[in-house]
Amino acid sequence: MTTVAVTGSSGKLGRHVVADLSGHGYRVVALDRVPDPNSRAAVSVRVDLTDYGQVHEALTAVDDRHDGVDAVVHLAAIPAPGLTTNSATFANNVTASYNVFAAARAAKIHNVVWASSETVLGLPFDTPPPYIPVDEEYLPRPESTYSLVKTLEEEMARQFCRWVPELKMIGLRFSNVMDVADYARFPAFDADPDLRRWNLWAYIDGRDGAQAVRRALEHDSTGTDVFVIANADTVMSRHSADLAAAVYPGVTVTKELGEHETMLSIDKARRVLGYEPQHSWRDEV
Repeated sequence: MTTVAVTGSSGKLGRHVVADLSGHGYRVVALDRVPDPNSRAAVSVRVDLTDYGQVHEALTAVDDRHDGVDAVVHLAAIPAPGLTTNSATFANNVTASYNVFAAARAAKIHNVVWASSETVLGLPFDTPPPYIPVDEEYLPRPESTYSLVKTLEEEMARQFCRWVPELKMIGLRFSNVMDVADYARFPAFDADPDLRRWNLWAYIDGRDGAQAVRRALEHDSTGTDVFVIANADTVMSRHSADLAAAVYPGVTVTKELGEHETMLSIDKARRVLGYEPQHSWRDEV
């Protein structure tokens, strides 16, 4: 049985990842400052990721709790801009990610998946995107300290993989994570397209986010790669092409958009990882 450490295991996405991996035969070691009492993880360990010593021990052995892990899913972070001061966001998130990456390297763990972010694409798109749908083909455009850290994580991963050719590190640029309970407010977005223009009306159902994590773990490769992860549809009832034309009239649309097709392109994740969203808010409202 493959043992996977999941940092941020008690978070909004982390809970789905733990449940999905456990349901697919993985042994999960849940790592967080505050353990989830309802977690399906085999082991839960309280850990401060800003302390390298704690992280290294958490990935290698903790008394009789576990004696090492085969892979790491790193989700823990202050999860968005504006939740605390910029300096606090930077200090926490970049330190935690470095510690996880470095401890995995020291422990000779060669399979690392981590949460990058849609924000590296240029959110909140006050400066229009270069084209629609946006994808992984242009350089990051961080517009906040939170997004800057995500951009630095992607570069850090590239350098770790340069140092260790056997290492695989996959960054998943998750869209705004949603639970089923969040969908009741989606119909209200139709009244004002500007409410969700900041991420091109995208979202990711936590269950589909977990699917993407599992597929990234199972992907056979080495080196660093990044993927946009969103659901197949937007949060809007309005046609995607109409939204793009109305809100970003000067931006080139590079393909014919389906009626509610996401404008955060998931084509690469589909093609390379076999990712395919299974859920939509339209089925829940």
